[in-house]
Amino acid sequence: MRRSWYAAAAVGLLSASMASWAQEQRPSPASPAVNAPATRSPGRPRPPSGRPSARRFLTQAGWRPSIRGPLFAYPPGYGYRRWRTGEFLPPIFVASSYYYDDYAPLGLARPPVGYRWIRYGPDLLLVDVNSGRIGDVVDGVFY
Repeated sequence: MRRSWYAAAAVGLLSASMASWAQEQRPSPASPAVNAPATRSPGRPRPPSGRPSARRFLTQAGWRPSIRGPLFAYPPGYGYRRWRTGEFLPPIFVASSYYYDDYAPLGLARPPVGYRWIRYGPDLLLVDVNSGRIGDVVDGVFY
C-alpha cells in the first residue's frame, strides 16, 4: 500500500513539474521573439545578404566571392560528393594534377608541412598527402 502511495505521489509531482516546464517554454503572446529570426552561433559571421549565396565561400577572413575556375573533370567512376574533416580522400585525387597552389589570393592559409590544398570540383580540401586524411574543407570556392 505504501509503495503505491509513493508511486502515485511521484507521478503527480513529475506531471506537475513537466506542466510548469512546458508552460515556461511557450512564448508569451506579447513576446517580440515569436517571429524573430533564429540566432546564430557567435563563431561564424553572417554573410552580407543574410544567407550564403551560391557564389560565396567562408574563410578565416570572412565571406569571399567564389571564383570561376577551370573546368574540373572527375576521373571515371567518380562524381561530386561532400567531404568532411577526418575522412580519407581516395588516392587518385592526391596527385599533383589536383594540387591547388594559388590559395593566398583566396584568403587561405599556407598548408602545414605534409599537407596540400587539393581541388575537388567546386571545393578545396586540405589533405595530408601521406595518408589522404582531410584536415579542412572549404565549400564553394569555384563555380
